Amino acid sequence: QVQLVESGGGLVQTGDSLRLSCVGSGGIGRNYAMAWFRRTPGKEREFVAVFRAFNSNPIYADSMKGRFTVSRDNTKNTLYLQMSSLEPEDTAVYYCAASSTIISSTMRLPGSYAYWGQGTQVTVSS
Repeated sequence: QVQLVESGGGLVQTGDSLRLSCVGSGGIGRNYAMAWFRRTPGKEREFVAVFRAFNSNPIYADSMKGRFTVSRDNTKNTLYLQMSSLEPEDTAVYYCAASSTIISSTMRLPGSYAYWGQGTQVTVSS
């Protein structure tokens, strides 16, 4: 059974940095795409970045480039999200997602992912 567990969220101040982690189990490996999404109050889940299966080059949402860096350690089945220069607008629940059947044309869509973590809250105070 595939499971994803996020950690690393918390309360930080504007300008701070934070690193989130997502550990996959139950068969998660390089054959799975792993992605980060976030949900702010009143909005749909927003794509942040993804590592496609068997691909070491991440894809970012345009709005996330520069301050957010995603990395993946396949030896640990872990996905990371390093966030810097955080702003109050980054306050959200951050989710890890995985799929073994993702395609490029739909990889930014939440509905393309079969597996989700429980989310980790990031709150940035001004």
